[in-house]
Amino acid sequence: MTRSLPAHYRQAPFAEDCAPRRILRLFSGKWTTMILHTLHLLGGSSRPGQLQRSIPGLSKKMMTQTLRELEEKGLIDRQIHQIMPPNVEYSLTPLGKVFVEPIEQLYLWGIDHADALEVLEANEQLAATATDPMEAAE
Repeated sequence: MTRSLPAHYRQAPFAEDCAPRRILRLFSGKWTTMILHTLHLLGGSSRPGQLQRSIPGLSKKMMTQTLRELEEKGLIDRQIHQIMPPNVEYSLTPLGKVFVEPIEQLYLWGIDHADALEVLEANEQLAATATDPMEAAE
């Protein structure tokens, strides 16, 4: 059964603290959803190297920055294991696990609508070509 949005979310203006804006702010970072979902897929926790290898294109700098932000928000925990050499492990908190569900729903939607995403990407490429005189000349 599909749920409908409450009436106050069906008309503008939307308050700064409304649920849609709050969730979009949380997921606005480029790597936020990928890191949360990858930690979930890796059993809820991972060392940094394994996490980075699991997400092609994620630089060490961006991974570290995103992990710090997620830790500040209470979505992941950082544990330092005092062994030689010391190692770090990141894990989803109970709150972080709550946010995996909407991420998976969004990913499923993307799989179900792959054709629409391909059209969107083609339109973006056409628009970029039209606005970049160097690409248009080639």
